[in-house]
Amino acid sequence: MATTLVPFFSLTLLTFLLSTFPTSSDSSALKTFVYGGCSHLKFSSEDTSYMANLNALLTSLVNSATYSSYNHFTVVGTSPHDVVYGLYQCCGDLSMPDCASCIVHSVNQVGSLCPGSCGGVVQLQGCFIKFDNDTFLGVEDKAVVYKKCGPTKNDMTTRDAMLDGMVTGGGGLYREGGSKDVAAIAQCVGDLSGGECQDCLEEAIKQLKVACGTASYGDMYLGKCYVRYTIGGGRGFFNSDGSEKNRGVKTFALIVGLLAAIAILIIFLTFLCRAFGGSSK
Repeated sequence: MATTLVPFFSLTLLTFLLSTFPTSSDSSALKTFVYGGCSHLKFSSEDTSYMANLNALLTSLVNSATYSSYNHFTVVGTSPHDVVYGLYQCCGDLSMPDCASCIVHSVNQVGSLCPGSCGGVVQLQGCFIKFDNDTFLGVEDKAVVYKKCGPTKNDMTTRDAMLDGMVTGGGGLYREGGSKDVAAIAQCVGDLSGGECQDCLEEAIKQLKVACGTASYGDMYLGKCYVRYTIGGGRGFFNSDGSEKNRGVKTFALIVGLLAAIAILIIFLTFLCRAFGGSSK
């Protein structure tokens, strides 16, 4: 079920506040651009209803990322062509401050990448957002959208065992595995069921083995899941351990509380202005 939307005025303020609290030392790497795309369908500057709905959606993505690593939204307009669907997701091992900061960066990226487009998608190393006026929520998508392979390495036995174990061993939407020689992570988008996630990851691993062969590292992104691995270290992509995830959380909580207080103050002042304005007539 989609979360209730929040007012648009908080987006700029929240973006500023999020830039003021400490995040992990690798937060810049989390914002590394992986891929992006825009729908061919455009909306005109006169289409104020769709623009307003899109702004409301993007605002909700940013605000929701302060307390949840995944969420989806549907904003319904006055006519069918005004509706906009969207979701975001952060990598499963991100702290909430890092997640929120990554989503803010993604929203800014998609705004620059897809001005005037009815749909857009941005995948950063640490998070993912997508919106469109045609529903994609809960729909499987195993098409290859991005792949990257490293230089050749000989022995793939440990890698294959690690990747296969991430699927056959089951698990949730986010999975990770590591040994002295190999590290791997995999994740499905949160609108997939457990069975759909299994299917997507199986396809991603199959495509990854074909595309990257004996590469020392590889990334395979499908429409609704991805798998990444590295052999021999030197390309760490586990974003944080338990102690790092707690760093800056107290400051983050204070900032979110400050945002709420400012929102309440604005509403209160607006009420006072209307009340005194009405009594002076």
